[in-house]
Amino acid sequence: MVKTESFGSRLAATRKSCGFTQEELAERLNISPQAVSKWENDLTSPDLDTLSRIAEIFDISTDTLLGRVKKETRMVEAGKRKDPDQIFLRIKVNTKAGDKVMLNLPVMLVKAFKDSNDPGHLTVGNYSLDNIDWDQILTLVDQGVMGELISVESADGDLVSIWVE
Repeated sequence: MVKTESFGSRLAATRKSCGFTQEELAERLNISPQAVSKWENDLTSPDLDTLSRIAEIFDISTDTLLGRVKKETRMVEAGKRKDPDQIFLRIKVNTKAGDKVMLNLPVMLVKAFKDSNDPGHLTVGNYSLDNIDWDQILTLVDQGVMGELISVESADGDLVSIWVE
């Protein structure tokens, strides 16, 4: 049986590696040091807003704090690939201002959009996706690539990710 690391132990290790005491973290969060101690001992957990603030303080993702492992990009053999009608292109934009946009587009719709005579402009939130090489993305999909294809963080702290499932 594989033992997984708890949220509390991940939080304590992260806090220590960033040089914070429980008191310093508590002060930054405007909470009691006892609350931090309870989290690190897995007696309670922070609410979602506090979890997000902790991630910002340590400059890591909430997924890292929660111990979620990112799915890796992988090749799927021709005989084991999903039906093209079942494959989705997922586009996520998270802005530092708090905007969160998620698109789940069937690959067949993306192909039709790309092949149309007047594809128009594809935007997600305030982001134009016109500069994305859709031919290259669709070629990767046709070759059986699954998982994250693109993840870009701007200097402003905005994150755009594109992956295939």
